[in-house]
Amino acid sequence: MQVLLKGVRVLNPEQKLDQKSDILIEDGIIKEIGLIETEKYQSAKVLELEDKICVPGLYDMHVHLREPGREDEETVVTGSNSAAAGGFTGVACMPNTNPTIDTAEVVRFIAEKSEKHLVEVNPIGAVTNRRKGESLAPMLELADAGVVGFSDDGDVVKTSALLRSALEYSQMIGAPIIEHCEDGSMAGGAMNESKISTQLGLPSIPTVAEDIIVIRGILLAEYTGGKFHVAHVSSKRSVELIREAKQRGVNVTAEVTPHHFTLSDENIKSFNTNLKMNPPLREQKDVEAMVEALQDGTIDCIASDHAPHAIEEKEMEFIYAPNGIIGLETQLGLALTELYHTGKLTLQQIVEKLSINPRKVLGLPVPKISEGEKANLTIIDPELEWEVDVNKFKSKSKNSPFNKKKLKGASVAVINKSKMFYNDEFINI
Repeated sequence: MQVLLKGVRVLNPEQKLDQKSDILIEDGIIKEIGLIETEKYQSAKVLELEDKICVPGLYDMHVHLREPGREDEETVVTGSNSAAAGGFTGVACMPNTNPTIDTAEVVRFIAEKSEKHLVEVNPIGAVTNRRKGESLAPMLELADAGVVGFSDDGDVVKTSALLRSALEYSQMIGAPIIEHCEDGSMAGGAMNESKISTQLGLPSIPTVAEDIIVIRGILLAEYTGGKFHVAHVSSKRSVELIREAKQRGVNVTAEVTPHHFTLSDENIKSFNTNLKMNPPLREQKDVEAMVEALQDGTIDCIASDHAPHAIEEKEMEFIYAPNGIIGLETQLGLALTELYHTGKLTLQQIVEKLSINPRKVLGLPVPKISEGEKANLTIIDPELEWEVDVNKFKSKSKNSPFNKKKLKGASVAVINKSKMFYNDEFINI
């Protein structure tokens, strides 16, 4: 099948590409880029894309697909549907499943579930067996099976000795250690420690709980030469530590979620349990630090930390509700609304944070928009105004604090693996 993208702005900072053009795709391959006469390809499916932007397919390096173990909340397929609807052609799924992603069998199970989907799913393996922090998982076996990174996400790697060993293995494998930075002895609170937590009477988690683990990881990465990645950074001091480490040449990277650069602990006064997450929403100064770090490159990636939960789990007292929110279908809209349309980031920077850098961190190839290449593309309408409606989400879960929020900018199509998601349907091309 042929698909003809007409009049689209082709944007790929990695290729220094920014031009208006037509793109002909045939059997999933980019056949021609340039001024193409529609009459030549009368059997092609034509997409009129004036004022739209074509970029390398977006990639979210931090999602929870819940399968195996909690298929009532999300599955590999429903999470991938959610990713495609949000503009993503690839995701990396975290290992806190049941069973844990700590064996080649579980990696193969996920690969089989995702094989026929448009969205590429790359598993993240556990650092330690069953994420218990007692002994290293079989990292080489997991890498051979296809994992692209390692994390005990949801828990910190419990000892410095284990983290050191994991970082040493990461050098051999070429995959990062992705750390959930929170000192366990200060964990367990329901929100950030601040004046707001005192006013609300909620148990809290201080930012120093994050900072301590960030500096531990930086020092061990500097010592071993291993690849250290800070997941969902949220503290101003952590950002400063990462910035200083990068200036020293330490192999450290970082990601931030949209909720940590758009919301603060002030929002928790509503006691909406969809605002409960880990790391918790921080103070406004931390929010501003996240934006500054995105601007200067200290933070490499934007990632959703898509964390589905059943409705009944979130409908309880704030202190008892589980942490986490879904984010695959709001992430691009929030980035465009809060960062691009406010002049804080350029479109090129948005593409770097949401497509190019996540793949670089994980050692994955960055899609090229060139003739002869496989089409792995996201088509964005940066001016599209829409209202978030969780009831229309492809995800099985609805736990989003952004329901009814008005956003500007969204994906209108994604193409990958000889498939296209367009007009709310999947099409083989």
